[in-house]
Amino acid sequence: MNLALFIARRLSLAAGGRRSSPAVRVATVAVALSVAVMMASIAVVQGFKKEITDRVIGFNSHISIYAERMSDRDDNVITLTPTLRAVLDEQPDIATYSLQAMAPAVLKTPDDFKGVYLKSLADPAMSTFIGAHIDEGTLPDFTDPANNNKTVISRIVARQLGLSTGDHIDTYFITDDVRVRRLEIAAIFNTHFDSYDNVLIYGSLPLLQQVGALDSTQGTSLQVTLHDFTQVQPATTGLRESLLHALADGRLYRHYRVDNAVNQGAGYFRWLSLLDTNVIVIIVLMTVVACVTLVSGMLIIILDKKSFIGLMKALGCPDRKLRAIFIYLTLRVSLTGMAAGTLLMGVLLWIQHAAHLIPLDPESYYIDYVPVSINWPEILILNIATFIIAALVLLVPSSFVARISPTETMSR
Repeated sequence: MNLALFIARRLSLAAGGRRSSPAVRVATVAVALSVAVMMASIAVVQGFKKEITDRVIGFNSHISIYAERMSDRDDNVITLTPTLRAVLDEQPDIATYSLQAMAPAVLKTPDDFKGVYLKSLADPAMSTFIGAHIDEGTLPDFTDPANNNKTVISRIVARQLGLSTGDHIDTYFITDDVRVRRLEIAAIFNTHFDSYDNVLIYGSLPLLQQVGALDSTQGTSLQVTLHDFTQVQPATTGLRESLLHALADGRLYRHYRVDNAVNQGAGYFRWLSLLDTNVIVIIVLMTVVACVTLVSGMLIIILDKKSFIGLMKALGCPDRKLRAIFIYLTLRVSLTGMAAGTLLMGVLLWIQHAAHLIPLDPESYYIDYVPVSINWPEILILNIATFIIAALVLLVPSSFVARISPTETMSR
């Protein structure tokens, strides 16, 4: 049996007739707050990462394939040939892919006009993303030919042109010649990503193929969805190499450019990397606060238990055992604080995740609420790391036990 642990589990933390000394309460609260703040910082940053990444992917897809223009005679039209399909089907990381089309257009009202890009909403993942951010109306099924002359515009575009669902808008497509279509606004979306919302509207793939004089196997890009987005960089490299090999073997007749959402949204991901630095700073500061408070609490506990220390030394207890007793005793305070902080912040984060009670300015943060993502394995690692650091830090103040003489304490 571990004698030091046995005694520490039964030794009271009370002092002066109280249930616990003020120092113990302060240390417990400090540890609880430190763990809670660290949990909140990790959850919020992870939430921001998830939301921003989902938005960047929603607009760009995991990987995009474009037909490379090698000369002025080439066009940017990509044809989904059987050979290209075979190359894509050989890639183990690819889950799905779909043909996409995009064309510049001008939306014209009697009083105003605006230049945008009309993009086909053919990819299921992109349709799900836009559908999740519909503010007004209903997202049409663009696989139905009856919806070919319908469109989905952003809240920014609707506000600038004074449009709402059910309105019709004259749309001028800028191709080799100007072509006009009168489109019905079926829905209005709002992702708070102004750089995308300000220039993108959505419609059917057949409409864009008709406007661009393309057949059913042609578009301006291929949108690729992976099984695991975290593997996007190696998957992009592998796909690029496979396309180059197929070109060198003569199976493909033209060069293709491969890009991914990480490169297309590089500015957003750089901003998220800065948030990681902030989290590290917060974790370090909160760990320091918790450790300093625990050290102070241990020293006060040692002073409160001088008589106990003197008695144990008189009974022959070695200093090593006494130091272990007070380390265990202080770690008991640490565990209580960590449990309280984890439970309290876990409840608050769950409420914020479910109800979005804390708002944000979407013009500054791209999101109108504070996003949180609770990763319990990370929280468990955080608590374990905090506990281990606290145990190591407490080795130094525990040495004060050796300086207490049993003669001084027993004579009082």
